[in-house]
Amino acid sequence: MGILRLGFVSAYLSQPLLDGFAMGASVTILTSQLRHLLGVQVPRHQGPGLVISTWLSLLRGAGQANLCDLLTSAVCLTVLLAAKELSDRCRHRLKVPLPAELLVIVVATLASHFGRFHQRFGSSVAGDIPTGFVAPRVPDLGLMWRVAPDAVSLALVGSAFSISLAEMFARSHGYSVRANQELLAVGCCNVLPAFFHCFATSAALAKSLVKTATGCRTQVSSVVSAAVVLLVLLALAPLFRDLQRSVLACIIVVSLRGALRKVRDVPRLWRLSPADALVWVATAATCVLLSTEAGLLAGVLLSLLSLAGRTQRPRAALLARVADSSFYEDTAEFEGLVPEPGVQVFRFAGPLYYANKDFFLQSLYRLTGLDAGRAASRG
Repeated sequence: MGILRLGFVSAYLSQPLLDGFAMGASVTILTSQLRHLLGVQVPRHQGPGLVISTWLSLLRGAGQANLCDLLTSAVCLTVLLAAKELSDRCRHRLKVPLPAELLVIVVATLASHFGRFHQRFGSSVAGDIPTGFVAPRVPDLGLMWRVAPDAVSLALVGSAFSISLAEMFARSHGYSVRANQELLAVGCCNVLPAFFHCFATSAALAKSLVKTATGCRTQVSSVVSAAVVLLVLLALAPLFRDLQRSVLACIIVVSLRGALRKVRDVPRLWRLSPADALVWVATAATCVLLSTEAGLLAGVLLSLLSLAGRTQRPRAALLARVADSSFYEDTAEFEGLVPEPGVQVFRFAGPLYYANKDFFLQSLYRLTGLDAGRAASRG
């Protein structure tokens, strides 16, 4: 997709679509972490309706919540949220971000290890983490044709996820994204790992939000993260054997707070543009009720329909001069404008093409009182 320069598709990922997708995906991630926060054993649901099925399972198993995991989650959430609020308020005074997540992991691991939370209270912990790498091996070329249909759909969804998340964070931090470069990067990240039995690589909202929340700004943070992961895989993995899963879930949940706060923008967005608000709500609702893939697809389709509707019936208005200046404004929006004697200025705020030619003529005749067809026939 990067070689074929298909990154232009990202132009149709509007801001309401990205915000609604971030909100819906955040609710999905939050739902997936609730079982760790509560220490409840529920079946792992997949496919459409994942969020609803998981919530129903959580409600049925709420009485079996692990008290130790529940208390740990409450303490960690309180500490992390307080640290985030303090970091936001004192951002200009702090030279480096507060390493709240690292401190919570260290303290929680020590407390779980010496308190023997797993043995005494049945708390869910990370457990044994294997170290080392799998020996590289050339992928089986005979499987290519069998997995090709799934690979195409996976590539489409993964690329859309990556570009949409890149656009979302780019708008938050004030930089631009080259969509084709993103596609090339994701493609290259899937070539070498294919020889090491790795999962398909794509952007991940939860991990990206965690990195943003911890103050990461450049790609150097990825080098540091990769070095730490490498160190853990080779040597430090056994040290995290007693780390509670609820602690990791708390870190992910706290990192979602920025995306979840976007729901407060819906009333303002509705006042500015009901069509954009509809795209936001439909994208978020589809992500929650069906799946994140369906939500992204629904958002793109609604954005395209909204774009077609706006170009098919754009705003048409008569303009008049502003006092003695050379500026012209809409007579329906401003008072005190001076019309040109014997001249009517008509503005059509959209491209003129076959789908809106009739609306153009109707608007022109209605606002100016001129019917060129009748005038020509009488002449």
